[in-house]
Amino acid sequence: MTIYDQLQTSSSDRIRIGMIVPSSNTVLEPEMCRIAGGLPGVSLHFSRVRVTEITLEDSASHQFGLEPMSEAAMLLGDAGVDVVAWAGTSGSWLGIGHDRDLATTLGLVAGAPATTSTLALIEACRLARSSRVALVTPYVDGVVARIMATYGGEGIEVVAERHLGITDNSAFAEVREADLRAMAIECADPGADDGEVSQAVVVACTNLRAARLAREIEGVLGIPFVDSVAATLWHALVLAGRRVSLAGEGCLLEGVLSAQEGRLQKGGV
Repeated sequence: MTIYDQLQTSSSDRIRIGMIVPSSNTVLEPEMCRIAGGLPGVSLHFSRVRVTEITLEDSASHQFGLEPMSEAAMLLGDAGVDVVAWAGTSGSWLGIGHDRDLATTLGLVAGAPATTSTLALIEACRLARSSRVALVTPYVDGVVARIMATYGGEGIEVVAERHLGITDNSAFAEVREADLRAMAIECADPGADDGEVSQAVVVACTNLRAARLAREIEGVLGIPFVDSVAATLWHALVLAGRRVSLAGEGCLLEGVLSAQEGRLQKGGV
């Protein structure tokens, strides 16, 4: 085997994952790199779009337009990524159709399979067979109501939720892990809100330091803890054809829920 053949073989085992990140997000990159450090041959590549506030105002919604997203995807395509993801949860309040269209556009521009954090969270809930979830977000009332409606439209009922009422995207990163832990455990309590039993906890925001709490909270509650950062990485890996098994990262990334991953690889987004 020549040196060129060896390089070709090693390159075929490598997976490049492209992530489009909100500009004011300071959690996703270090947290995702921490998780991916346990995945040989996987490299992460980041591009950014300007996002500073999360509200239902037109000025905020315009942050998620196709033009800046496409430009970011094109740059990742230049790096030859094997999959691309919009690592933001805006589709959860702009509508699932918005993110499906976005994923299609990103895939065409980057020349690779594509997903978004919202599509990943929905698929993770389906994988876990969780049709009733407890929701944790940092957002304001109106955004949370839209998220609940979007999930409901996908057959996932939000039976309890806790949110922080923050609009400044950069401020989400300052929320303490202790507060996120308390919110998750409180809203997953069977006596919370409607009194229905949650089948999973969903954290819908990629700028919260929640991923590392997964195993601990799953141990307390006995149900899956689906974090946006972890779910986005998981779905990107699935679309790239990589089976995931990471000890200590919660049932989604540990592969406990992996029985149905073949369906996701075939079906994409």
